Amino acid sequence: MKGLVITKNADLFTVKGEDKEYFLKPSGKTKTLGIFVGDKVEFGENITSVLPRKNLLIRPPLANLDKIFIVIASSPKPDFVLVDKMIVYCLCNGIEPIVVINKADIANAKFISSVKEDYKEFKVVTCSAKDNNTAQLEGLISGISAFAGQSAVGKSSLINSLLGHSEKVGGLSKKIERGKQTTRIVKLFEFGDGYIADTAGFSLLDLSFVCKLSPRELSSYYPEFLEGRAKCKYRSCLHEGGECGVIADMKDGTISKNRYENYLKILQELKNAK
Repeated sequence: MKGLVITKNADLFTVKGEDKEYFLKPSGKTKTLGIFVGDKVEFGENITSVLPRKNLLIRPPLANLDKIFIVIASSPKPDFVLVDKMIVYCLCNGIEPIVVINKADIANAKFISSVKEDYKEFKVVTCSAKDNNTAQLEGLISGISAFAGQSAVGKSSLINSLLGHSEKVGGLSKKIERGKQTTRIVKLFEFGDGYIADTAGFSLLDLSFVCKLSPRELSSYYPEFLEGRAKCKYRSCLHEGGECGVIADMKDGTISKNRYENYLKILQELKNAK
């Protein structure tokens, strides 16, 4: 039989088959190779094989993603370098990135407008888990969709609002404005014809490792750089200076200055990794 791994808890897996859910352990071979939530597997009394994956998010471990909803909020202060890294990761792995502005009930119009302008190459939606205002999200969830982002931006709260679950949701410490981690294991929840996953918040994404990305390749994952790259004097241009079409586009406002500055920071990380 074939099924989809929807929960992993130590070496026990919940697999959704055609007729029901099964609680299974891996066979010796599959245990050695590793099994992840989102994997499509073959099974009998145990999981006997894992079917080929189209992608795999290492941290947190989640396979065969179709979309990642990158959740931000005006508080805690957004890490837009991390947002850009997540977008690059998505584009490297055939995943659609969607930027989600949560806590719209407390975000000012200037913040929302700025995010939409900086990320106009991508889908950007606004919502509020507190007010159960998630309508813009509902029509976008399909296949296997994950919610990712910093802790305390409201990923678990959004999923609770969508699904009507009462998963434990941690508060935000007003003193230090850092989130309390609440997600312990990765789960897939059925939603319409697809699934959504609650993923633990994380603050580190090493693109040189997870995407095997070189400094020279980075700019190709900034779609708004495409026209500017064609105007660079040198094909090997990294868009840091000189006769650079990307810099020219940034100066005349065609390219977001914020996105360009994020690019430079990520570029330097890739150089340091090399």
